[in-house]
Amino acid sequence: MEKRSYKRTTVTAALPYANGGVHIGHLAGVYVPADIYVRYLRLKKQDVMYVCGSDEHGVPITIRARKEGITPQDVVDRYHELIKKSFADFGISFDIYSRTTSKTHHQFASDFFKKLYEEGKLTEETTTQLYDEEAKQFLADRYVTGECPHCHNEGAYGDQCEKCGRDLSPTELINPKSTISGSTPVLKETKNWYLPLNEYQTWLREWILDGHKEWRSNVYGQCRSWLDMDLQPRAMTRDLDWGIPVPVEGADGKVLYVWFDAPIGYVSNTKELCEKEPEKWGSWQRWWQDEDTRLVHFIGKDNIVFHCIIFPVMMKAHGQYIMPDNVPSNEFLNLENDKISTSRNWAIWLHEYLVDFPGKQDVLRYVLTANAPETKDNNFTWRDFQERNNSELVAIYGNFVNRALQLTKKYWNGVVPECGELTDVEIRTIEEFKDVKQKVETLLDQFKFREAQFEAMNLARIGNRYITECEPWKVWKEDPKRCETILNLSLQLTANLAIAFEPFLPFSSKKLREMLNLADFDWNQLGQTDILKPGHQLAEPELLFEKIEDEAIERQLQRLEDIKKMNEMAQHQPEPVKPNVTFDDFEKLDIRVGRVVTCEQVKKSKKLLQLSIDDGTGTPRTILSGIAQWWQPEQLVGKDVLFIANFEPRKIMGIESQGMILSAVDADGSLAVTSLLREVKPGSQVG
Repeated sequence: MEKRSYKRTTVTAALPYANGGVHIGHLAGVYVPADIYVRYLRLKKQDVMYVCGSDEHGVPITIRARKEGITPQDVVDRYHELIKKSFADFGISFDIYSRTTSKTHHQFASDFFKKLYEEGKLTEETTTQLYDEEAKQFLADRYVTGECPHCHNEGAYGDQCEKCGRDLSPTELINPKSTISGSTPVLKETKNWYLPLNEYQTWLREWILDGHKEWRSNVYGQCRSWLDMDLQPRAMTRDLDWGIPVPVEGADGKVLYVWFDAPIGYVSNTKELCEKEPEKWGSWQRWWQDEDTRLVHFIGKDNIVFHCIIFPVMMKAHGQYIMPDNVPSNEFLNLENDKISTSRNWAIWLHEYLVDFPGKQDVLRYVLTANAPETKDNNFTWRDFQERNNSELVAIYGNFVNRALQLTKKYWNGVVPECGELTDVEIRTIEEFKDVKQKVETLLDQFKFREAQFEAMNLARIGNRYITECEPWKVWKEDPKRCETILNLSLQLTANLAIAFEPFLPFSSKKLREMLNLADFDWNQLGQTDILKPGHQLAEPELLFEKIEDEAIERQLQRLEDIKKMNEMAQHQPEPVKPNVTFDDFEKLDIRVGRVVTCEQVKKSKKLLQLSIDDGTGTPRTILSGIAQWWQPEQLVGKDVLFIANFEPRKIMGIESQGMILSAVDADGSLAVTSLLREVKPGSQVG
């Protein structure tokens, strides 16, 4: 498909959620790639706007606020400032970084929803959801916990069991409890408004699968898997008290779904910027509704469905918006071969990094780009961080720049010398780097940032080979004119490096530009050999990068080791005692002794054992228990165990289970079946 030309580009970076700081996974997945791309477009003098902001609504924020005894606004105010500062510290050059609690956003998102509602683009449906009668509110998925129906983890959430990883719905949980009051929720009818994704399925298939085969395989593949299924209407409102109120009659106590209001934040933030600086940016509509504008979303892979399916359908339903031309999505970055986890503090936080490595923003940007998870999950290790800094930034890039500038200072007092007659080595060297602009440009246009950075670093490799081969420190005594030519070309290569690395390493490029005493440059100079004119005075040279010693890395590794030990200790802590119950509640449980007559593994299940229990009635009782991981069937036959006899029978994998075996969870997560100190008759009651 022929590539279309555009007058301007709107670049968005996924709105970070304002209930925590920014870690290296965020930086590698979204914000550094987007920043590289925007800086590249600016260098080319293209019209581009870079938009982002804090995502400040949704259930996790209310949960954190409740735990800390503060308001949701207190939570988002704290993290919005931390996130904003972290991005600024690392040179993430947004044109605007705003927030979804702004007045502009609230009004804009409300108006957007109202237009869809008034034009009949939304459907109204009544469903049953869990309701906390004590707290007098419907419960979002994360406000419900209970026993997982698959692995029987008793701490599963209403949307997922974090032990077995299964996706759940709140009504699937066994013995669900409200995390707000601790009470058992009831099912109650509620009305919400839905976006009928199914009505746009044909259009989505044509727009994405036929029209955007150039998208990254992970994005295209995930879209295809969604579109190969029958899309279903998705609720765009929620029963919550934190968020943007639904602007229609009869919607009291309801707010816009966070994934409805958050992407609209891109547009409302643009509107905010355009109203502040209309002479520079013009109207917000030209950035979102003009067909001459290209829209590019930078996201992580967990946001693909929202940016490629739901948000485009919202904009299509509205009828006045352009569609994203590309959605470059990275995979996940791991830390020391383990998944980054904010709950386990297994992360490198940006604000903490700068305490330990002040002034080394570009080192982290370089390493994260070199290890960018562009096509598959990748890994960050502190040893690799040190190695890339010392062996690449210091020994290749920094070493070449230092040699070129120091030799010029030593022999020509920091003045750019004349370029004399070129020999074969100059001709060969120029031939090697003359195509650098085309190579880097092609890769950046294809969002291949890792390869593009490698090509930029290749300039320094070429420079080092050239200066080592020519040995100007020897030549200047015998042939000063020849030495002038060598240093002139070395300095031109140095200027090329400053241009090529500006999108990737903005702090270092700025420092190098100052050493070269250059006010500015543009992308079109890349690959040229006359950027620095003879007679131009250079500034005082400094080291561009410095070596990172083993001690600094050992401190980081020790910190992670300490975090790992703390997590292990936390796992070994006993679960908190549950809320008090009355004796009458306890008496409702009929706990009895049963003797295991037979025991076998349930077919097609790795976790379930089927036990036949002698409960003293003369009729064997069948109980299924998820203990196969810790017990062999033959170990249990003949054992006396405790079981709850008056649980409602329920079918699991087609087999009716008539009770529950009591087990204790050890500190390592293993299960120990409860037994007795001496033999008693089957059916004996425990009290």
